[in-house]
Amino acid sequence: MAVSALTGFSVVSLLSLGYLSWDLMSPNQVENESIPNFRDRSPVPHPPHIIFIMTDDQGFNDIGYHGSDIQTPTLDKLAADGVKLENYYIQPICTPSRSQLITGRYQIHTGLQHSIIRPRQPNCLPFDQVTLPQRLQEAGYSTHMVGKWHLGFYKKECLPTRRGFDSYFGSLTGSVDYYTYKSCDGPGMCGFDLHEGETVAWGQGGKYSTHLYTQRVRKILAAHDPQAQPLFIYLSFQAVHTPLQSPREYIYPYRGLGNVARRKYAAMVSAVDEAVRNVTYALRKYGYYQNSVIIFSTDNGGQPLSGGSNWPLRGRKGTYWEGGVRGLGFVHSPLLRRKRRVSKALVHITDWYPTLVGLAGGNASQTEGLDGYDMWGAISEEKESPRLEILHNIDPLYNPARSGSLQSGYGIWNTAIQASIRTGDWKLLTGDPGYGDWTPPQMLPGFPGGWWNLERHLEPQKSVWLFNISEDPYERYDLAEQRPDVVKELLARLVFHNRTSVPVRYPSEDPRGDPDLNEGAWGPWVGDEEEDHWNGVYHKKTKDGKKYKLSKTKSFFRRLNTRIMSNRI
Repeated sequence: MAVSALTGFSVVSLLSLGYLSWDLMSPNQVENESIPNFRDRSPVPHPPHIIFIMTDDQGFNDIGYHGSDIQTPTLDKLAADGVKLENYYIQPICTPSRSQLITGRYQIHTGLQHSIIRPRQPNCLPFDQVTLPQRLQEAGYSTHMVGKWHLGFYKKECLPTRRGFDSYFGSLTGSVDYYTYKSCDGPGMCGFDLHEGETVAWGQGGKYSTHLYTQRVRKILAAHDPQAQPLFIYLSFQAVHTPLQSPREYIYPYRGLGNVARRKYAAMVSAVDEAVRNVTYALRKYGYYQNSVIIFSTDNGGQPLSGGSNWPLRGRKGTYWEGGVRGLGFVHSPLLRRKRRVSKALVHITDWYPTLVGLAGGNASQTEGLDGYDMWGAISEEKESPRLEILHNIDPLYNPARSGSLQSGYGIWNTAIQASIRTGDWKLLTGDPGYGDWTPPQMLPGFPGGWWNLERHLEPQKSVWLFNISEDPYERYDLAEQRPDVVKELLARLVFHNRTSVPVRYPSEDPRGDPDLNEGAWGPWVGDEEEDHWNGVYHKKTKDGKKYKLSKTKSFFRRLNTRIMSNRI
């Protein structure tokens, strides 16, 4: 969205669009130990090699420099010598974050507004989207993906090797066993999920996935000539997503943690930290490092019930509170002009698309409709961020808030709809944002136990919240009643974005996706020539058993916005 789109709103000038200087936490001292430094073998080429590392379900409080009880010396060192992104936003669940990274677009512009892509759904990243790796291929890059895909696979056309990656090694579904690569989509619906390119990698299971994926990245680096062609590697760890599994040697340092889930989770994070160290070692060893950009990002907030921690942020994975959407992120590179600092620039996961295409020497403007901004100037040179607003999402299919209505939204917006937006310092949530507790670190053995009510935040049913995130990053002081002027303006911003949305793609599960029909493995089951049969309307049963019809067509949004415009909002 262009900055100029904000003009014409009388209250926006009051939104304090500058960013205040505040620290969520005081970073711990970084370990003195440094990563081995190999001398690169030849002059620096151009453009840079890009290594994008994503972890799964790692919480805001699950990294050393945020004061965590988990030790991450490698990540701490890389972040300390680079730029920490402390105003960085992702999506609350897996598929949306990955789709926005790969397309540079909000979910409302790809049809993936609702939930995740299930293994048996005939759904994937829309075919009309030109992906980030495709743009990098056009710029002359060799592109490789290792790890979790989770962007659909019902057709071969959906696979990573058809969406811009020269090679792929990893799992297509959202969650697998770390050793057997068995993935289940409900009781009795299980299959093997480890793939090499477009074929099932039957003989390569048995090794812990964090180690297996790291080994593959090192092989790619060893086989490629860093002076001949720039390299893009997207390393998408399945860690630290459930199931909670790790080799025993990583658990031993955390034997003092009373909470078993936290102990296993911490071990998994430590395995990831070691993996990143090994990847960085290989970058130096094989001559990539001096002309490389390493980006680290989580995909969503942590899940406290599975060992994660977002403390002191509110909420968890799957929610639009800060604990669900504020991510861990940093950039490490010898090419950074201003290093060893903390950036408060507003950054969103969609911004990596134009930023990396720009670094590659490509032209992101060739891709119409991007929601991301080129942030390299803000990250590398501490220039002002071009981003003033983030649409977290509008999900018309999520369970409507019973207390929400068009009247509650001042006739501007139906607050029963789950939506969230941040403009400047202000963040608005409508509908049901998800579980809104502040969950303290799991230091006691019986979690959640009787102390679960320590931070319970019970309030009357409502459907609108407003926070000044710069002054109140923990979302403890709802200002919706005190500042109805700001609420109205942000509701109008939701309407603005809503007009540009496309129909939600959330088809019913296809029984042909059963892995038993595919020799026991998850994989494509629909021919590329077969047409999709998707009716655009999804029926969902409410808790009382009644069907609640939620339209997914543009006509729904037109009717809503016609009503709004008739009120001259």
